[in-house]
Amino acid sequence: MDSARRYLVDTNILLRVSQQGDSRYELIGAALKRLGDQQSQLCFTLQNVAEFWNVCTRPVERNGYGLSPAEANLRVEYVERTMTYLPDNERVYSIWRTLVIAHNVHGVQVHDAHLAAVMLAHGIARILTLNPADFVRYSDLRAVHPSQVLE
Repeated sequence: MDSARRYLVDTNILLRVSQQGDSRYELIGAALKRLGDQQSQLCFTLQNVAEFWNVCTRPVERNGYGLSPAEANLRVEYVERTMTYLPDNERVYSIWRTLVIAHNVHGVQVHDAHLAAVMLAHGIARILTLNPADFVRYSDLRAVHPSQVLE
């Protein structure tokens, strides 16, 4: 498939689209529908699902959704049915090591570097995210906000 039609879906997108009460639910839902109508391939990683599970099962008073593991599992199963899994491999690790050194990555930025490495290893140039600024340092990648999909 043409790399321009393949997107990694950031965890912040997965989280917001799973909560109908979220203020960005409609925007993200419309963007995902548009990408689907364009026959784009939506992808996810283990990191996305692990972060998603973390927030879903964390108590509400600790900024989570307070869901049971069974409820989180149903949501993850939906992601697995509707998106393509991109596995980690030796190439991902090698690219990640290069990125963190080349871009002086530190702290929580290592998670974005990992997503960038998975994208580069699998030939994906775009990530659908609410935080495009997190990926600006990776010139080979394009961070796309859901509102840009709808323009």
